[in-house]
Amino acid sequence: MTAHLSNGASNHTNNADSTGVSLQDLPKSNVFTTNLPPDPEFKTPTESHNAPREDLGPRMVKGALYTFVRPEETSDPELLGTSPAAMRDIGLRSGEESTADFKSLVAGNKTYWDPSTEKGIYPWAQCYGGYQFGSWAGQLGDGRAISLFESTNPSTKTRYEIQLKGAGRTPYSRFADGKAVLRSSIREFIVSEALNALHIPTTRALSLTLAPNARVRRERIEPGAIVARFAQSWLRIGTFDILRARGDRKLIRTLATYVAEHVYSGWTSLPSLLPEPASATSSSTIDPSRDVPPEKIEGEPPGEENRFVRLYREIVRRNALTVAYWQAYGFTNGVLNTDNTSLLGLSLDFGPFAFIDNFDPSYTPNHDDHALRYSYRNQPSIIWWNLVRLGESFGELLGAGAKVDDEQFVNEGVSKDFAPELIKRAETIIERTGEEYKAVFLAEYTRLMRKRLGLVSEDATDFDDLFSEALDTMEALELDFNHFFRRLSDVGVSDLETEEQRRSIAGKFFHAEGVTGLGNNEDAAKTRIASWLERWRKRVQQDWGDDGDTRREAEMKKVNPKFIPRSWVLDELIKRVEQGRERKVIDQVMQMALNPFNDEWDTGDLEQEERFCGDVPRQNRQMMCSCSS
Repeated sequence: MTAHLSNGASNHTNNADSTGVSLQDLPKSNVFTTNLPPDPEFKTPTESHNAPREDLGPRMVKGALYTFVRPEETSDPELLGTSPAAMRDIGLRSGEESTADFKSLVAGNKTYWDPSTEKGIYPWAQCYGGYQFGSWAGQLGDGRAISLFESTNPSTKTRYEIQLKGAGRTPYSRFADGKAVLRSSIREFIVSEALNALHIPTTRALSLTLAPNARVRRERIEPGAIVARFAQSWLRIGTFDILRARGDRKLIRTLATYVAEHVYSGWTSLPSLLPEPASATSSSTIDPSRDVPPEKIEGEPPGEENRFVRLYREIVRRNALTVAYWQAYGFTNGVLNTDNTSLLGLSLDFGPFAFIDNFDPSYTPNHDDHALRYSYRNQPSIIWWNLVRLGESFGELLGAGAKVDDEQFVNEGVSKDFAPELIKRAETIIERTGEEYKAVFLAEYTRLMRKRLGLVSEDATDFDDLFSEALDTMEALELDFNHFFRRLSDVGVSDLETEEQRRSIAGKFFHAEGVTGLGNNEDAAKTRIASWLERWRKRVQQDWGDDGDTRREAEMKKVNPKFIPRSWVLDELIKRVEQGRERKVIDQVMQMALNPFNDEWDTGDLEQEERFCGDVPRQNRQMMCSCSS
């Protein structure tokens, strides 16, 4: 089996930056399936390819991290849209999306494995488990997602795993059909690229394809679709969950080593032991030193750190940074199970997600989340809960300390005499890493909020006087979260010198229908906002002086989007595409999603642009949806 296919791409690397390469010339590999164990019932692509599809499953798969499985063919597919940014980041040239090869690939009708020669790269689906709503759900896996190959951008050298969602049944489909509906596919296609444009770590979406002859049964019969998506890795905490549940300690070690060496940039890329307790204001916490030799043990008993501890901490740190972005931009995932939590800290597997409209910390977009487990307020603590589950999977490796490579430990496991020491060390490390998680999250959240408020310097009073009071005010007055920051970007300090001016400016933050919220009135609302604006004015003057408005406003507009793909916009988009058979509107919304900080987008419909960026219709605020997709 070929581990790497160059396809002649080396001839094109010099101009890949500006023009990209063809799909045929894009370098392809299968590092994942070359280095990790396959389904023992279908050990080779040939065995899988020659088997009747129903023999592949659904079924339980043990001792493996994936199954070779090909996509189901799609009849009469229609390419509805592509992301120019995704094309560029993968390394494909502009116009490649119009070729027959591209359209066939993203519809699941083309692979890079030749059955006549039994050479090339055969598609696969990953095996994993997960805790869903806090309870163990057993084997899950890629029930409708099939990875085609890994591609490497010839210019940036970044490797991505290209995957089709909605490509058909796999051994992990359980009772499902392996399909995805158009409704959820449109949502994932847009939000993946929108998050990336907001600089929020995320998986990506390359294309959206309609499967017109696939009639998919959910709450109703719906049209099917396929999203071609990509990520540097699709591994998740649930991948380790299933191995721990089955007691497969050898495969846990194999997978952890793979993650360090092939998902991250090697063992030396991981963070060294912090020289002092984790703190959101400590430079050593925010940017720790690295380049630690893999075999080196750092620290003193009972918390010595081996290389697997450093790997665990890096996964924790990545997720802390991502959650900070979610909180700073009001993004709610809606279903943060461990199988939806990335080992790279990527926003992953978009179901009932939403951006907050009116600021409400208890908001969840998932109408099945009756206990509000995955509400906006709970996202940081839930991600840590998930990371503790990962720590439990890593437990032996974390607690082994300097004995992690001892032959007896590797081959025979934990001896009875060594167990108490190992357990104490693992618990110490997980607890200490929890403090690091909180510190990294708080430091990044504070940095992002300062940027959103147009502040440059750090002031210890900012969190209470500005951040917390702004959020409390938004919640009490039912103000729109992201509109608040964008509208603040247009406010000059010279417009806030008097109480009368501040009260006048306060009105721009209200909804079109005026003040809302139980017990609120316009006079009290303006007084409260004006009081906050006065504090903000003083801090802005402290950082920018009296004549820095032009520069500050420009900087604020670089981080405060005018457009985000709100639920009501996506709902309208879905109806117009599905029921009205419109197509142009997909590209229009994608253009806005890819350039969220623009004032205009030249889509040819300025009225629509302003409507999508304007006040959310009252009946469409804080919408909820189901996990069904």
